[in-house]
Amino acid sequence: MEKIKTIMLKEWAEVFRNQLVLFTVIFMPLFFTALPVGILFSMRGAASTGFGGQIPAGFLPVCPPGLSAGECMQVYILSQFMLLFMLTPLMVPVNIAAYSVVGEKTSRSLEPLLATPITTAELLSGKNLAAAIPAVVATWFSFGLYIAAARWLVGSPKVAAALLDPIWLMAVLVIGPLLAILSVNFSLMVSSRVSDPRVAEQLSAVVVLPLLVLFFGQIAGIVLLSRRLMLLLALALVALDAVLVFLAVRLFQRETILTRWR
Repeated sequence: MEKIKTIMLKEWAEVFRNQLVLFTVIFMPLFFTALPVGILFSMRGAASTGFGGQIPAGFLPVCPPGLSAGECMQVYILSQFMLLFMLTPLMVPVNIAAYSVVGEKTSRSLEPLLATPITTAELLSGKNLAAAIPAVVATWFSFGLYIAAARWLVGSPKVAAALLDPIWLMAVLVIGPLLAILSVNFSLMVSSRVSDPRVAEQLSAVVVLPLLVLFFGQIAGIVLLSRRLMLLLALALVALDAVLVFLAVRLFQRETILTRWR
């Protein structure tokens, strides 16, 4: 653990010197919090008006019982923002992990690191945690801000209680870290095979596309985020993360990286 901790501290010391990375870690979670809060602020009177006709028919059966049409509409709108807090742990680690390997090559710090007796598993574990921890902490912090602001803005205690529905907690507390691990290992695989930090960041951003499709599908009313769907997504991510961790270790060939980049 001491070696992994050393790698983490080294990663943070180097990566956060990059202004783009620092900007992404700070600005993106705040933006994803301010966007839904601003929308909620603009529709504060929705609970007293009838917007039930605008709610997709598929959402009505899962709307919490005892809510009026306006309150159900607010719950529906709140559910649209859930994927924003799933995008944060997916997008934030991309710049950190993509810069992790190829950035060290450009700064001439990779060769001394690979020459140390640290194992590949220890090295990648440190890089994984160094990229995933800031993303998860930023996600949980921004979600906490959103909860506090939304509970004040919605006015209805029933709608406010919907913010702590198990589907939300699963999305942020369970699926969020799993998405961060997915993003980190995919970015490490890309970063270990290319020689330009900008190319690594651009290719690593591909990992965000499936969740964006899900996000726009939810907005269009094609996809409805239910507890069953979120549970299936969590199980699928556990399996996918295991595969990507295995592939990241296999693709990270120390000798090949050194000889190919000399």
